[in-house]
Order: sequence, then structure tokens, then C-alpha cells
Amino acid sequence: MVSKSSSDLADGLLARSHLLSADACRLAEDVIARVEAEQLETVRLVFPDQHGILRGKTIVASALRAAFNSGLTAPSTVLFKDTSQRTVFPVWQADAGFGEGILTGSGDVLLVPDPTTFKILPWSPKSGWLLCDVTRKDGTALSFVPRTVLRRAIEQLAAAGFDMIAGLEVEFHVFRVTDPRTAPADAGMPAAAPEVSFLTRNFELLGEARYDAFEDVVDLLRRHCIALGLPIRAMEAEFGPSQLEFVFDPAGPLEQADAMTLFRSMVKQVCARQGLHATFMSRPKFDACAANGWHLHQSLIERKSERNVFIPSQDGTISEAASAWIAGLLQHARETCLITTPTINGYRRYQDYQLAPNRIQWAYDNRGAMIRALMQPGDAASRIENRVAEPAANPYYVLASQIVGGLSGMQQGLTAPAPIEEPYNNSAPALPGNLLEAIEAFETGNLYKGALGEEFAKYYAHLKRAEWDRYISTISDWEQREYFSLF
Repeated sequence: MVSKSSSDLADGLLARSHLLSADACRLAEDVIARVEAEQLETVRLVFPDQHGILRGKTIVASALRAAFNSGLTAPSTVLFKDTSQRTVFPVWQADAGFGEGILTGSGDVLLVPDPTTFKILPWSPKSGWLLCDVTRKDGTALSFVPRTVLRRAIEQLAAAGFDMIAGLEVEFHVFRVTDPRTAPADAGMPAAAPEVSFLTRNFELLGEARYDAFEDVVDLLRRHCIALGLPIRAMEAEFGPSQLEFVFDPAGPLEQADAMTLFRSMVKQVCARQGLHATFMSRPKFDACAANGWHLHQSLIERKSERNVFIPSQDGTISEAASAWIAGLLQHARETCLITTPTINGYRRYQDYQLAPNRIQWAYDNRGAMIRALMQPGDAASRIENRVAEPAANPYYVLASQIVGGLSGMQQGLTAPAPIEEPYNNSAPALPGNLLEAIEAFETGNLYKGALGEEFAKYYAHLKRAEWDRYISTISDWEQREYFSLF
């Protein structure tokens, strides 16, 4: 029997627009009931933006039914901002780049709550958290919205008869704040960075004493991960001062993208409440500092047989599927760098002998290569590890890039080149050396225009060009010291 309240949601705008299925309506009722039972006061309706940063609105708990019924509106300009929060599309013109009258004038987009993502915030226990999808105000899809982009890639892989399983290793830093830089002179777009000190100051990989020095922070973050239902597996004191790594259990691509996004937001919020500053920036500006990477493990499951097709043959020969997948990722590595390494700072990580890749190549168990193959006969966990990404990357775009890149290799019937043994001493082609090279490779490549659409490719390149243009227009300290007195 359907209750009156269930019927109300089924008759709502979202349900009528096919943005909320019958099952989703039933689950939404469960969420509403839980909010009432837990006596929550607010619910944060959030969505990952183009940079993988959460934005959203907070509503009182009693307004949740209306949000599930009709959605919530937000200014479309949130989708058009670069990392400084500047709007970089001409939204006050008749055509902002998407057709005349489309997403102009800072008009609204629609936030559609996903009831499968509901969580109670452990650090704010009277608050709920719901991820949202974003559409045009009339409910039609936006081709560049992160969750939509990833779903499209997942659908393409499913149509080919496969599912992807992904595992995450995420490195980041946690510092103690010594000056939050909150004076009016420190405000801006962007604001001045806080001044910080290290929590640990020595370099030591997997040191037990270093972990102990971190343990209060690690325990706090671990408990919040568990309370949020994030698939956390292990925590490590990484090599550099004040550096940590968290490892996630394998899961599907959308689940992992959601988990990565929520994890980064949780870490920053929880640390800030403790007078700490957490950053997923790849290479903070400290002489004694190790770069942060994001290592993405991936395997491929054949839907029909439920078999991991990356398992090698009994004599150790790499499978055709794994070879083609690796070949596809390598073939499109340069154009994909704009997605996996989307910041100017991220390219400072690509250095010789630093446990980070700088060439387009693969190897067996070698952490200097871009792709590390961890595959053994009979091992159901056989997989590859792509070490190219920085942890500041948009998780939805990154996972989509791996799917469409690997699938391209399979569709073309590609074969991976020979693996390498010396990742920093060979003639393999280099990864882009800076963001501009990555932008140019992305714009001249064909993978993303074909797999994810011209509109997505143009949108994303426009965002990153705005960031690069702003960077090169700024006079650096280096330039002032180098030339001001000399010439």
C-alpha cells in the first residue's frame, strides 16, 4: 500500500520529470523519516562542482520533503568559476558558450537530491548531508556536470559488457595553523594562504613513531570516515613531514568518486575545527615537503562471467583486456593530464627519482612508472595502478577519463608496449611539463570530444585556460628578484 506522503513525492516535479524514480521516492521517504527520528535540524544539499569541490545550500529539516518534491535552485554561475572563484564564462552576453539564452544572466540550475547518498555528519550531529545531481532548471541534463559525466562513461563501459572496480590511495598534508590570515588585507580572490607549522618535521616512510605523533589526528579522521560509511582500509604516515595517506577498499567508480569528494571535504572541515589546515594540494611551498599523489587502482569485470579480465594466464602472460586497457591509457595520457593533473602546481610533482611518473610508460611492480601492473595468475585482485593523478583532481572526471581511455584501447584492439624497468632513464615520451602543454594536448586530442562530447571538452578547456591566463599575468617574486635591479 502506498502512503499519502509517498504518493505526494511520486506526484512531485522531480518524479514527473523522471529525475526521481519510484524506488528513489520510496528511499526519499526513508530519509525523511530518519531525519525526523534523529531529530536533525538541518540538511546540507551539496554537489561536486567542476573542480570536485562541494558547494550547496543548507535547509531546515522540515523543508526536506519540498526539496525531494521539487528540487532546489542555485545560480548557474557556480558552474562557471575558476579556482579563484571568478566567473570565467561570458554569462552577461546572449550566448555564454552553450547556445543563445542557455545558462545566461546567472539564471538558475536545479539541484536534485540523491537519497542513496544520505549521511549524518558526525562532526555536526544535528546536520544531514545529501549529494545532489545538477540539471538545467527544466530538468534536462548538463553535459559537463561531474556526476553526469562519470555516469555517461560508466554506461559506455556497461554497453561494452564490463564494469570497473576502483581502489584509492590518497596522500595529503595536515598542518597546525599559526596564523589564519583573517585580516581584511588578506581577503581576496583567492585569499591569502594561512601560515602553518608541521605536525611532524622529519622524512621517514612508514615510521611507527611518526604514526604515533599523528595518531590523534588519524584516529579522528578514521572515526569520521567510518561514521560516514566511507570504505576506508588503512592509514599511513607518508614519507614527507606532516604527510598522510589513506587507502580505500575497492568499489564502483561512482561510489569511489563520491567517497573521494566527501573524504576531502570531511578532512578539511574536521581539521579546521581543530585548528589544523589540511590540504590536498600536490606540492605545498615548503623546502622540506614531499609531493602528494593520488594512486588509482583499477580492474575490469566482465558482466557476463563476473570474471576479472585482468588476471594473467598461468604462465604470467598479460591478458588481452589488460594489455588493451593499458595501451589505451598510455595512448591518451597527454590529453588526459588536464583531467588527472588539473592545477599549475600539480606538474611540479613530475620529477625524476621522486616516486612519481614523468613519462608515458608502464611497468610491473615499479613505483616510478605511470602505470604499475599488479597482476598474478589466479589472483582475483589483479589490477593496474595509475600513479599519474594529483589528489586535487576532480574525482568524477578522473574516473571517467580512466574508463573512456581504457575502453578506447579495447575498442581499437591495441596492445601495450613492452614494460620498462628503468622509469627515469629511457626514451619514453614525456608527460606534459606544465598546465599549458596539457591544455593544448587536451584541445588537439579527440578522445574526450568523442566519448564525452564537444560541449564538455570546450567547457573544461575554457576553465583551465582561464586559470593559466591568470597565472601568467601575475608578476612572481622570482621575476621581481631576478630582473628589477639587474635591468
